[in-house]
Amino acid sequence: MRVNMISLGCSKNLVDTELLMKQLERNGVEVVVESSELGADVVIVNTCGFIGDAKEESVNVILEQAALKKTGVVGRIVVMGCLAQRYREELLQEIPEVDAFFGKFDWQGIVPWLGKIYDETLRNSRVVTTPAHYAYVKIAEGCNRRCSYCAIPLMTGEYRSRQMEDVLEECRELVQSGVRELLVLAQDLTYYGIDLYGAPRIAELTEKMAEIAGVERVRLHYAYPAGFPMDLLPVMCRKANVCNYLDIALQHISDPMLQKMCRGITRRQTIELLATIRREVPGIFLRTTLMTGHPGESEADFQELCDFVREMRFERLGVFPYSHEEDTFCDKNYTDDVPDEVKRERTEKLMVIQREISAEVQASFVGKELTVVVDRIEGGVAIGRTEYDSPEVDPEVVIRGDVLPAVGSFCRVRITAAGDYDLEAEWMDKIE
Repeated sequence: MRVNMISLGCSKNLVDTELLMKQLERNGVEVVVESSELGADVVIVNTCGFIGDAKEESVNVILEQAALKKTGVVGRIVVMGCLAQRYREELLQEIPEVDAFFGKFDWQGIVPWLGKIYDETLRNSRVVTTPAHYAYVKIAEGCNRRCSYCAIPLMTGEYRSRQMEDVLEECRELVQSGVRELLVLAQDLTYYGIDLYGAPRIAELTEKMAEIAGVERVRLHYAYPAGFPMDLLPVMCRKANVCNYLDIALQHISDPMLQKMCRGITRRQTIELLATIRREVPGIFLRTTLMTGHPGESEADFQELCDFVREMRFERLGVFPYSHEEDTFCDKNYTDDVPDEVKRERTEKLMVIQREISAEVQASFVGKELTVVVDRIEGGVAIGRTEYDSPEVDPEVVIRGDVLPAVGSFCRVRITAAGDYDLEAEWMDKIE
């Protein structure tokens, strides 16, 4: 049996893909990842259903595979993940070429559906499809927040933390396989442990991850500002291998918008939180995500957001326009009253502001020595990241030289030039 795995959407989806791949490989199944070669007994598409563009991409990929099935190139088609979780009945009617649908939480059923045996002892084991030196670690599923615009709770349900020892077992196994950077994921990192232990336990989990022999970096993604666990900050200071980096999505800053978004926090509280984080973790790089065009966003609200970005000078920032999703709080209570053109213009204006800030931040590195992990060799140069950068979304470091450091190595470089986002460097020496 030959299976072609196609994983769409976020890194949390990728973790599920990798877990399924391990089960299939254990059963002797040949598994390829997003193969462009024609011919597969089974194609499994792990879908995303977050916003309109992601849903459209998922449907288009399924339709492509359905067309291949009609010509005999593909045998059976299996669809799993968020889109299947939320729209299973509709997809059954619209794309009858699909042989089976599995949702976000019953994907393990694919293994027996293929006539194979699911091995519970491998529940924390994966086939890492990222570069071998880093891997994503998902510590929870679901979300208890009820942000006005977000459809994720409709697909994933209530927050469910993984048992801490299960997470640590997975981390130890990943490190034994060669992983040295753990990219910690959850829809809401800051809520971790409340449902299992009655209190936030992300600080304890982070510290224990950092203490695993062989872990060079622990990187934290997707904190929520309301109810932020302050005991995490001393851990970030105390543990040198916990990156001075935090991805914390703020979405907006004006009080009217924060209220309409159901974010559970005010402008003043947000600013105080950011000041505390930067005071308690000197030198931290903050990454945030902002939204433009939420229902009711006035020009004054947007200008306040622009001023906030200029004032806070986030080291890393992403912006996306509001997408009106069915069955959300927005869908039931608000009209999508900001024109798409205005949403795009506001998004672009914020990114122009951020580009200038990013250029100044990156320029401050010129002449300095930094530790960089090399992710790949490409076009005669090595491409790496500092501790302030996460894969795929943040700036990279281009290392030039007659001799290049190896992929997966942590090395010292001297920064020689800076663009708006990326850096250029020369290799000094290898750390190990």
